[in-house]
Amino acid sequence: MPPDSKPRPRAFRLGPTSEAGLDKPANPLVIETFIDPYDAEARRVAGGTYADEAAVEAAQRKGVAARALFSWGALFWSSIFGLISLGASLWLARLIEDLFSWSPLFGLIGFILAGAAGVSLFVLASCEIGAVARQRHIAELHIGLARAREKDDFKEARQLVAELASLYAHRPDTERARKELKSLSQDIVDGRDLIDIAERTLIEPLDMLVRHEIAAAARRVSVVTALAPRAIIDLIFVALQAVRLIRRIAELYGGRPGFLGFLKLMRSIVSHLAITGGMAAGDSLIQQLVGHGIAAKLSARLGEGVLNGLLTARVGLSAMAVCRPLPFATGKPPGVSDVAPFLFKSDKKD
Repeated sequence: MPPDSKPRPRAFRLGPTSEAGLDKPANPLVIETFIDPYDAEARRVAGGTYADEAAVEAAQRKGVAARALFSWGALFWSSIFGLISLGASLWLARLIEDLFSWSPLFGLIGFILAGAAGVSLFVLASCEIGAVARQRHIAELHIGLARAREKDDFKEARQLVAELASLYAHRPDTERARKELKSLSQDIVDGRDLIDIAERTLIEPLDMLVRHEIAAAARRVSVVTALAPRAIIDLIFVALQAVRLIRRIAELYGGRPGFLGFLKLMRSIVSHLAITGGMAAGDSLIQQLVGHGIAAKLSARLGEGVLNGLLTARVGLSAMAVCRPLPFATGKPPGVSDVAPFLFKSDKKD
């Protein structure tokens, strides 16, 4: 028996006695071991994270995974990009030469503008690289904190919690939580408790902001879809709201996604939706809709609005799981009915 395992309660059931005497049972002794129905849940919560944590970590790894050094696809696109860059450079050089030949003043202006464009391109590229590196750091922090909590490693937990606090050092709204966490980290000697306190003090207030953003986006999408006269308006508005929601959630959790960072983040979110099932709770959602009488009494346009609102909320929840620097350990991850309960309300009187 492992040293950390506890003996389970057992019951000894005796079969009917034989006719020869009362001291000899006819059937052998049967030992029944009772299994605590709450034991699995207790082990799951005490041991770390909820069941979909593996899906979140897989999506994060896929989104921030480094590409192979060589692949035929990468070689093709690199060659195309190189040719386009060479063509643009030659065109720019000829343009500046023509400007100088026509007028030295215009040539100088063209040279200055080209230099400003080059500096701007360098700054934008640096920001993109920094945004991707920051998103990668958040994903690695999430995975590291999940492992540290599972192993109850105090040394690693303390280091990672300090990195988590430094992630929000530029945010005035987290100053109080960071100070409280810093003072408590000096007194706590249990790694799992330290991570749980970090989640409650620093991350849960951000969770409330994220849930508010998801609810607002789902409400806007459902209303505009129900009132828009054209389907193309619905499509464009839903896409723009999804992009805005994902960027806002990433910013609330400490990310600063640029163009490339947003593409990688989208890759993680799509991967998470694919692993968990885009409408993982689809059956239960349909049951709630039918049970509340919405599907029976609303028009087709209102029904489309509710469905688009549900899909927007689902995308927001996936973005929340992927962008969150900590796994859900002290509480259950929110569902669609938690962030957008207005989509399930009914005017039907019981």
